[in-house]
Amino acid sequence: MTLTRGASARALAIAFALLVAAPAKAQRAIELDAATIIELNAAFDAGTLSSVQLVTRYLARIAAYDRQGPSIHAVLRLNPRALETARALDAERKATGKRSPLHGVPIVLKDNFDTRELPTTGGSVLLDGYVPSRDAVLVQRLRNAGAIVLAKVNMSEFASSGAYSSLGGQSLNPHHTDFSPGGSSGGTGAAIAAAFAQFGLGTDTGGSIRGPATVNGIVALKPTHGLLSRTGIIPLALSFDTGGPMARSVTDLAIALGALTGVDAADTATRRSEGHAERDYTKYLQPNALKGARIGIARDYMGFDTDVDWVVESSLHAMRNAGATIVDVRFPKWMLEAKDAWYTAIRFPEFAPQIAEYLRDTPAGYPKTLADMLERTREMSSISAKGSAPNASRWAKFVNELASGSTDDYRYRAVRDHALPMMRDVVNGVIASQQLDAIVYPTQSMKPERIEREGSSTAPDAMNIANLTGFPDLIVPAGFSDNRMPIGISFLGGAWSEPKLIALGFSFEQITRARRRPVTTPALPGEAVVLK
Repeated sequence: MTLTRGASARALAIAFALLVAAPAKAQRAIELDAATIIELNAAFDAGTLSSVQLVTRYLARIAAYDRQGPSIHAVLRLNPRALETARALDAERKATGKRSPLHGVPIVLKDNFDTRELPTTGGSVLLDGYVPSRDAVLVQRLRNAGAIVLAKVNMSEFASSGAYSSLGGQSLNPHHTDFSPGGSSGGTGAAIAAAFAQFGLGTDTGGSIRGPATVNGIVALKPTHGLLSRTGIIPLALSFDTGGPMARSVTDLAIALGALTGVDAADTATRRSEGHAERDYTKYLQPNALKGARIGIARDYMGFDTDVDWVVESSLHAMRNAGATIVDVRFPKWMLEAKDAWYTAIRFPEFAPQIAEYLRDTPAGYPKTLADMLERTREMSSISAKGSAPNASRWAKFVNELASGSTDDYRYRAVRDHALPMMRDVVNGVIASQQLDAIVYPTQSMKPERIEREGSSTAPDAMNIANLTGFPDLIVPAGFSDNRMPIGISFLGGAWSEPKLIALGFSFEQITRARRRPVTTPALPGEAVVLK
């Protein structure tokens, strides 16, 4: 068919009008809780997001869900200067560019990390109002990278016992508020799962990062002992203590870890990290890392809960489909029977002298020794005018810690000098003999517990193997139980194997996509991140 000149002109006019009226290419939006730091930076660069806007969105979520709605009670105190800091960082980005991928990114801190402008209490009324003179080294490194401390969050008091503190009370699990968020980094776990910040820091002495990670359905790393500084962290037992990142994605965890590493002259343990620490772990975010990998499954921690076993077997199936070889492994029975006693033989005697060393720098009026702490708690048997309440389960443990002997005791020295090196040899031997890239196990052998039953499980716990050996352990969400609570899987490796674990964990995360937003903390209107 041919068109007359008039018809052709009309057709061209119509086509032009349609072209002009056609909408611009649709912008892509991603939910705030699913956005990685890489995507936040893309939005910053595109001008569709500022740090002030990001902080405002996270503050809105805290306002909606921490004391209202499900009342998660993860946050102990907000940083009143967070928005001011965000404005300054936005101006700096425009003037000179970003400091790092963390520039303008809001984070939360477990309340045992020293912060120079916010109280650091360990969750205890005994340290209520104490403001340190300087930041913990890890906090300062994050600030130097441009991160914004949005809040200090609740924790198990002095990093031990259940997810409760005399100062902050009981934090709740955002997946189901009848359930515990785990201890001792439960406030960080709940806050990150509920998307109160982009990532957070927890501490781990016997599983305190990894337990909250699995029950809140997030990613977390207990790093090799000595990879990260402990200066400015309230101690529990320095032979095992370490800080570590907790995030909603392996990507964010890798970015955070790179900002945290480095030798600290005040922490001699970090000298061992020379030649092992890296500043950029994102190069290990390899989606095909499971192809050709040899993965050991620690069968000693299976068979205690049908839900957990189902999720783990499904995870192993996914790994096989991705090209991994799965090998059954078992640890020596004598090690499994002795390890908890070895843990206590180190953990309990170290607390008294190490907490006294920390308390030495507190002002007059605060307790200076564990004996002082115990004496003061015996005077607290009722709810205070400020709403704080006794924490009998933690305070009773003060008695056991005081009676546990000294670090000069032969029982302590025997475990430190002989049992711990032997455990490292055993785990290294299992890895080497089977030529494994990692050992996986259910982070907890039983599905999450309701708050009133927390600590009642008699199933064996593998988590302190990583503390007793000093080895790294990465947790990645793996699925959900029949009561719709998260279940995580652990990737345990030899010393300084963080790059390999991050690669394997990222590959597993990408093929399973098991993380879910908690049902009690849905997206708020207008909080999505727009990407061009």
